[in-house]
Amino acid sequence: CCPRRIRRILDKNIKFHRMCAYMIVLMTLIHYFAHSFNVDFFTSAYTSKILRKRLVARLIQIGNAPNETYLNPIRSNVFSVGAVFLLTGGWTGVIITLSLFFMVTSSVEFIRRSYFEVFWFTHHLFIVFYGFLVVHGISMQVRGQTAASLLVHDPKRCSLINPALWPQNNCPTPVFAGSAPMTWKWVIAPMVLYVIERIIRLVRFNQQVEILKVIKHPSRVIEIQMRKKGFNAEVGQYVFIMCPQLSQLEWHPFTLTSAPEEDYCSVHVRIVGDWTTGLSKVLGADESGNEVLPSWKMPKLAIDGPFGTASEDVFNYPVAICVGSGIGVTPFASLLKSVWYKNLNPEHEMVLKKVYFFWICPETHAFEWFGDLLAYLERQLAEIGRQDLIEYHIYLTRGWDHKQAKTIYAHEEDSRDVITGLEQKTNYGRPNWDEIFSKTAQSHPNTHVGVFFCGVAALSAKLHKMSNKHSGSGVSFHYNKENF
Repeated sequence: CCPRRIRRILDKNIKFHRMCAYMIVLMTLIHYFAHSFNVDFFTSAYTSKILRKRLVARLIQIGNAPNETYLNPIRSNVFSVGAVFLLTGGWTGVIITLSLFFMVTSSVEFIRRSYFEVFWFTHHLFIVFYGFLVVHGISMQVRGQTAASLLVHDPKRCSLINPALWPQNNCPTPVFAGSAPMTWKWVIAPMVLYVIERIIRLVRFNQQVEILKVIKHPSRVIEIQMRKKGFNAEVGQYVFIMCPQLSQLEWHPFTLTSAPEEDYCSVHVRIVGDWTTGLSKVLGADESGNEVLPSWKMPKLAIDGPFGTASEDVFNYPVAICVGSGIGVTPFASLLKSVWYKNLNPEHEMVLKKVYFFWICPETHAFEWFGDLLAYLERQLAEIGRQDLIEYHIYLTRGWDHKQAKTIYAHEEDSRDVITGLEQKTNYGRPNWDEIFSKTAQSHPNTHVGVFFCGVAALSAKLHKMSNKHSGSGVSFHYNKENF
């Protein structure tokens, strides 16, 4: 129980990562504007007639003589922009800020989904970011009066005296020094962890992955079935896949669609970008009409993982509501297959007695393979007399025209759905979650119901709200959001 809870907390690493990124951006902006003010002030000390009449005029002269310490890091009359690139902290800061800018702007969801390679490569600018961050303060430009100097030169008293009269008033010239760079102490631990992770990934890269089968599904989807020695995954987890024939730098994440009970691991890949198109070609599964290559001719693949918190908590509840929207339906392929496998063993008594599965999609063409899986599971559960175990509710939110609507209406009385081929008919529109949760509470009183969701954030908030609203009077809804 405790290890799983810890893993669930760790599985929020993406959210934590983003929060850290937002804070870094905020602190960078504050840091940038503070130093911009400082640089402008330091350069103005040489050019402004007003400032030259004040104490700062005396302070900027400190250190002009050999072997004397200084306060103002700008040692000559230059303009502000030029001063930035004369200072080590200035030009390294520009590089750090530009690296951060490209990392942040390429991390928006549109680029991550549509141009993953751009996101992947620009995110590795963090190496540049950390490298220059370590040397950013090496010239010790931010300076303060030394402890020894403070004993003989009191700033509060001496600042009220004309600097020209300091020697006569027991105010010796103050001594300034910068602090030794400390950044490396903060970044060395995560950098060591990163190097260890890279070494582990290199080891995994060299482990053999046997491609057992490649299946071409409709709507430009291919299924890759693989086997790797020592690879063990649980439901709902994901892996990173790399194909050296395409690129030795690109690792792409894919949700596992195989069940833990199967002797192989599988992923479903939709051909939507350059890398996935290239992968389909080297596997012989592109749209050129070629036959899929035999296993002995398959290219080398590398697998890193599995990662993510497993969804096996679903088996700890008597009743489970599983909701997948859009691409978020993929993790439930593994989960639903595992439910079926566990029911094949009559000696295995499951806590889970009922699964309500909701599939919400704008159109089913991109996930026809998933509809085929549901139809297969429906037949298999019927054969063992457990067709009541999983109850499907498919909602098509858009994607049908007038002609299709007429076809749907004409086949309303058919035993199977005209869209999916399932016995349970497709719904058109969006679910009424208030009504669904209310009926579930009535059907299963005094029960703990697990709610598992994978999909868009807006629906996640809605389901979380419904879980809290309908918990009470004996029934409790426990909300769980899965990452994908």
